Amino acid sequence: MVSLIQMSGVSKAFGSSVALDDVSLELFPGSVHALMGENGAGKSTLMKILAGVVQPDRGTVHLNGRELRITGPREALDAGISTVFQELSLLPNLTIAENMFLGREPTTAFGTVDGRLMERRAGSTLKELGLELDPATLVSELTIAERQFVEIARGIFANTAVVILDEPTAALNSADVETLNRHIRRLKEQGKAIVYISHRMDEIFDICDTVTVLKDGRKVATRPIREVTPQSLVALMVGREIKDLFPRRGAPGGQPILTLEDLRLAPDAAPIALTLSRGEIVALAGLEGQGQREILRSLIGRHQPHGGTLTVKGDRIDLPMSPSGGVRQMQAMGMGFVPEDRKDEGLFLGLPLAHNISIGLHTAQPDLSLARRYQKIVAGTLSRLAVKAAGPGAPAGSLSGGNQQKVLLGRYLASGADILLIEEPTRGVDIGAKAEIYRLLRNFADDGGAILILSRETIELIGLCDRILVVHGRTIVGDMPAGEATEHNILDAALIA
Repeated sequence: MVSLIQMSGVSKAFGSSVALDDVSLELFPGSVHALMGENGAGKSTLMKILAGVVQPDRGTVHLNGRELRITGPREALDAGISTVFQELSLLPNLTIAENMFLGREPTTAFGTVDGRLMERRAGSTLKELGLELDPATLVSELTIAERQFVEIARGIFANTAVVILDEPTAALNSADVETLNRHIRRLKEQGKAIVYISHRMDEIFDICDTVTVLKDGRKVATRPIREVTPQSLVALMVGREIKDLFPRRGAPGGQPILTLEDLRLAPDAAPIALTLSRGEIVALAGLEGQGQREILRSLIGRHQPHGGTLTVKGDRIDLPMSPSGGVRQMQAMGMGFVPEDRKDEGLFLGLPLAHNISIGLHTAQPDLSLARRYQKIVAGTLSRLAVKAAGPGAPAGSLSGGNQQKVLLGRYLASGADILLIEEPTRGVDIGAKAEIYRLLRNFADDGGAILILSRETIELIGLCDRILVVHGRTIVGDMPAGEATEHNILDAALIA
């Protein structure tokens, strides 16, 4: 079969850092090609070159045997290459329809933008993906998962010969992933070439035909997916097999540290009660949008429930909490919140790592106290978490996803928090960094801390946690030991309820 895209000898350096070194890649029509590797392996840089966002230092790109010189994203799109980037590129102040047609707006006979036509076409594409969203809705009003699907819809809507999907399912649950997979298979039947970047092994083996592995900017191997196993693929990525991705579970029986009683997420919702004890990691599981996120955010004032009582280490608090002061109040009580969207809600990407870590220490001080320097604490935290960075002065935005997540965790470890509330602990994180984060969280619990966590990856919850609380209809409908849980009985509990 003749290749549709051929990238040959592609190299790219950013200053003294070599992102790609003599990488070649072939994409074939009617095929899904997985691109895998740890964070920083060069996957996104290679695809950004194909998408026209980054210019290579050396190398060539051919489409149907003809050399392409792509100097910008619009040229790539005109050549038949569309991209869904890992970092969402939607403009929050525009509507869904305006984002989907950005740069390609249809016009009326009078030369003005045809907004009605944009909304009709955008609505039709969204319905094909099973999304009941109003195309006139501002992107700023959407959840992370909804934004991800709009980004995917925009890429598919472009009707190009090559579709690049960079971590398309990072914000999707299992049902949404299956919806996406159906559309990928449809694109494959239409003869499109699809590049699929993901850290989720089950998706790679379910949807892809071929896999290419990058490591430290070099191509390690290209194999038909039928010739590799998850174990051998991990070995290619990290240079060794990870036999025990999850650390051992902790010993049960710690003292209760957090108790939630009579929480009502809606006036007609059943009351919620839960207890979190020292030494344990407890999961909130269930289908997307059933209330897991609202339960967790009610504990810091970022969601306003219809009543409830929270007790933290003996101190009783009536809910709802103040939206503006809840996070700081909880930090003063030794609680840390790690949001799903670490870039917009968690980290200050333009500030140094030292600032991002020490901010938790500064907020613990009285309002009018003098700022202090915490160099030793910051250095010790970066060392203990094995953060890969040039130093404490490096901006947080320069780090890989896994290292950014460690820095966010480090903020609360440095401040002495003993309760962590975590949304999606390994979103967009490679498998090697996942294992490190799981170890850090288990060590935190073993040292007497407690963690309440939610994740769309059910396997992650089963492997990492001690107990799993299944949420459905804005209430808890199941409580099971994680060691006895399976994806099947978690889904049963969520659906039967």
